[in-house]
Amino acid sequence: MFERIVNVDRMETVVSLFGSFDENMKLIESAFGVKAVCRGTEIKLQGDEETTAKAERAINGMMLLLRKGETLNEQNVRYVIGLVNDGGDSKLNAIGSDIVCVTAKGKPIKAKTLGQKKYLDAIRKNTIVIGVGPAGTGKTYLAVAMAVNAFRAKEVNRIILTRPAVEAGEKLGFLPGDLQQKVDPYLRPLYDALFDMLGAENFQRYQERGNIEVAPLAYMRGRTLDDSFIILDEAQNTTPEQMKMFLTRLGFNSKIVVTGDITQIDLPDGKHSGLVEVMKILKNVNDIETVRFSERDVVRHKLVQDIIKAYEKFEEAKRRK
Repeated sequence: MFERIVNVDRMETVVSLFGSFDENMKLIESAFGVKAVCRGTEIKLQGDEETTAKAERAINGMMLLLRKGETLNEQNVRYVIGLVNDGGDSKLNAIGSDIVCVTAKGKPIKAKTLGQKKYLDAIRKNTIVIGVGPAGTGKTYLAVAMAVNAFRAKEVNRIILTRPAVEAGEKLGFLPGDLQQKVDPYLRPLYDALFDMLGAENFQRYQERGNIEVAPLAYMRGRTLDDSFIILDEAQNTTPEQMKMFLTRLGFNSKIVVTGDITQIDLPDGKHSGLVEVMKILKNVNDIETVRFSERDVVRHKLVQDIIKAYEKFEEAKRRK
């Protein structure tokens, strides 16, 4: 049996490391096959040499997040464990270092994973960014946060959020109301993100002034969008023609962020995804960057990661057959 001692600066830090019911340390014990015992401000790790070394690195990573003002929870503890297993825990310092913007309720929005940090850096550096990855990775939410930040800083005059209404045929006809009311259910996730950032009253005011526009993709045709931060969500459901139409709306002093998940294409059979195609066409164009998220970047419930992994295995098995 090998032992390592991790010295912690304060008792409050020890309490945060272990969690309310020791849930954080139980994750460490289970992941690395070690035993963790607390003695005052010392944490004694017991196991073999390799596993105790990894557990020590994970605890140091957790302490780094605490020093950055993060609250430890199952999601970020599992993320630290994953980084340690992959040998990437030295990059943890990049997470949580910059606040993108503050929500209407005063909550700071920051990158929670290295993939999210790369995404935010890409948006800052490039005119067009394509964010591709599974559900729950924060693609749309972080893009909206960057748009609100640019709007508050007066870098742009408008925020334009759009997504394709795939069921633009018969299914929409069953919904009550005019065309805007019919497509509103498909735009609801975009409204929710803006309400969170700005508050309902500010959102309403900006929308009435024309500073914020949430509209289906069909409304973009024939326009030139200057001084705008434009987000195309659910882009996997665009056709190649729609994608070309959208990207060529780009005007002066504008940014475009395209987000989508190429594993959830809802287009009719025989229709190709504009997102899949555009990633190939524009991969070598300057000032355009594609950021790919993995299941490691999922910041929802752990089961979301497990579901994504299970589907990936299933699809891989189908391809092999």
